[in-house]
Amino acid sequence: MKLLFWRARRIPVLVLHGVLAKRFGALNLDAYGDLIDQAFQAAGEGGTVVLDIDSPGGSAVQSDLIAARIRRRAEQHNARVYAVIADVGASGGYWLACAADEILANPMSVVGSIGVIGGGFGFEDAIGRLGVHRRLYTAGENKARLDPFSPERPQDQAFVHALLDDIHSQFKHWVRSRRAGRLKADEADLFDGSYMLGTRALETGLIDRFGDIDSLVRELGGKRARARNFRPRRRGLLGRLPRLMAEALLDAAEEHVGPRARL
Repeated sequence: MKLLFWRARRIPVLVLHGVLAKRFGALNLDAYGDLIDQAFQAAGEGGTVVLDIDSPGGSAVQSDLIAARIRRRAEQHNARVYAVIADVGASGGYWLACAADEILANPMSVVGSIGVIGGGFGFEDAIGRLGVHRRLYTAGENKARLDPFSPERPQDQAFVHALLDDIHSQFKHWVRSRRAGRLKADEADLFDGSYMLGTRALETGLIDRFGDIDSLVRELGGKRARARNFRPRRRGLLGRLPRLMAEALLDAAEEHVGPRARL
């Protein structure tokens, strides 16, 4: 007599949690490129991959790189992609969600924030009060553009606004292309950088329905289905502490050295 052992179906779930940034420990293509490939290989031809998204955004470049990699692999494997937004899928986090064919969220999830932000600080008055004189030599009229120790020029403001507008245009184009025929609100309201709860996101067409990872996995694979998570391996806290401290210092320094465009 032959015994049959039923194996629960495993649904590949790509865990995309955290801030989008180039640095170690954040959401970026260096950390997730191979994981994206592995998730789609596990799904197989014509399979399904779920994106578990919990991100407030960050780097526009990393948002685009990760989303583009997901779409390429989905097309190569003829796979269907679902995104589930947990607490936050805003700005770059929503950019990632749009890589999916269908987006789910909780009614109280924070969704949207389709906009771009940049900023910095100016210290020219502070160093003047300290009696410090700035000595800066450049070749090229705008090589020192946005130097935090020099007065801001009108042309620098215009330059930054044009740069942010260009990135915003690409963000809007991505959302329009991925959510074609599903957006139900005026674009002036959807693309003004504001965020909303999942209930409003459903009304406007930014998401397709409510749901969570567990219910979606069972919907896709049956009652016995389980998630097979793909996420970077984490070191123990003691092993990561020196690097985390260094990253915190770098983040603080970046906030003080000129404007950065981010989602």
